[in-house]
Amino acid sequence: MIRTHGIGGPEDLPIPADLAILGGAAALAVSFLVLLMAWRRPRYADPRPETPTRDHSRTTALPLVAAAVGVPAPVLLGRLVDSRAFAVFLRGAGLAFFAYVAWAAVTGPDLSMNPTFGVVFVLLWVGIVPASLIFGPFYRAINPARSIYLLIAALGGAQRSQMPPNGQRDRQHRRSTDETPGRECAGGAVGALPAWVGYWPAALALLCFVWFELVYPEANYLAPVRLWFAVYFVLVVMGGVLLGPRWIARADPFEVYSTAVSRLSIWGRRQDGALVLLSPLRNLATLPGEPGLVAVLSVLLGSTAFDSFRGWNVWVRYSQSTEANMLVVNTAVLVGMCAVVALLFVAATTSTGLEGGIRRSLLPGTFAHSMVPIIVGYVTAHYLTLLVESGQLTLVQLSDPLGNGADLLGTATWQVNYWLSDHPTFLATSKVVAIVAGHVLGVIAAHDRALAVLPRRYHLVGQLPLLLVMIAYTFGGLYLLFGG
Repeated sequence: MIRTHGIGGPEDLPIPADLAILGGAAALAVSFLVLLMAWRRPRYADPRPETPTRDHSRTTALPLVAAAVGVPAPVLLGRLVDSRAFAVFLRGAGLAFFAYVAWAAVTGPDLSMNPTFGVVFVLLWVGIVPASLIFGPFYRAINPARSIYLLIAALGGAQRSQMPPNGQRDRQHRRSTDETPGRECAGGAVGALPAWVGYWPAALALLCFVWFELVYPEANYLAPVRLWFAVYFVLVVMGGVLLGPRWIARADPFEVYSTAVSRLSIWGRRQDGALVLLSPLRNLATLPGEPGLVAVLSVLLGSTAFDSFRGWNVWVRYSQSTEANMLVVNTAVLVGMCAVVALLFVAATTSTGLEGGIRRSLLPGTFAHSMVPIIVGYVTAHYLTLLVESGQLTLVQLSDPLGNGADLLGTATWQVNYWLSDHPTFLATSKVVAIVAGHVLGVIAAHDRALAVLPRRYHLVGQLPLLLVMIAYTFGGLYLLFGG
């Protein structure tokens, strides 16, 4: 069995765990003081540039930045990314891999050796973070649910083209089937997704997935996994057909997760469509604070905290000894942790003083982007060993999807490298660094946004509540990892 938890614990730190926890929180406070003295004007103030003069973001949905921002990417790379052939290749590869895993899920053995579990809970759920950091919003380009929707939309367009023309309606249909981000406001068969809905569908879907993964006691059986993803595909694809492609961009939990994390990548586009390399913090500032975004990020952070908490020895002993319904108890704790994360963030961002026409209710969304590096840091700290070691095992299992001794991909004889587990001091130190670094980046992003949107006299006192909450996140994250 892969050793993924309990490695790199408090006893493996080069310093006592309590000093590491307090030191991490102190590092955040010191970083804020340095920012106050050295960072006195906003550098990434405009999260939404003007409409681009050309549209080159057909499949990548890269963030748009001002014309003078970023370093141009190599011309050949830009042409490759913008080519329809590359887009078709990515969609084909995503569908092929989906079909391969579905084959294993339907006909393979209902045992832990089935690669379906590793693909879903390791490669997809955890691997989506480093992949999005490296490649940008890659999941949008390979998303099988979006690809199926596009096929349905294309078939519908072909059928309409054979019917007598109906000018305006036909043009509206062609717009609604285009997956370009700038045109995702187009509707589907029954209309367009209202703007006030925002990311709330994705927040609910993410909560359902983490509940299924972390709470549901039979998530290690194939039948529930197949059922969950069957419902997921029906809701996402049919929602796209009825409400247009914007539904997929706001309701697909994995696409929304990937897109949010990708704002810490180096990839973006200028208004003229040129592919550019950006500072991750400048890229992060382009994440628009739509309704439901705070809920999405709170579920991601709260669920990871719950996963750490449920591994505490005290909680394990309680779970094994109590007569209470642990399904109900764990559900309540999971939802409670997500709610606490959200409530603390909302309270901190809305407690500042305001002047002029700034709406207090919009402040949580305005500062929501600062939560992304915190999530990335905590996910890295909590799941690094799982991704590296269980990820290797999944690659081995993928070569034998039916468990009959086959070696379809040539990886069946690969051996799992346990280097991380065999170096617990390095692993424990990496956890601390990941969490502290994520929170420091979060403080920088929030500080820059505060300088841009808060009145000058509230530049200091207006940031203090959010700083305290981020220190609490840091302390809580490190304590959950090392205190149990």
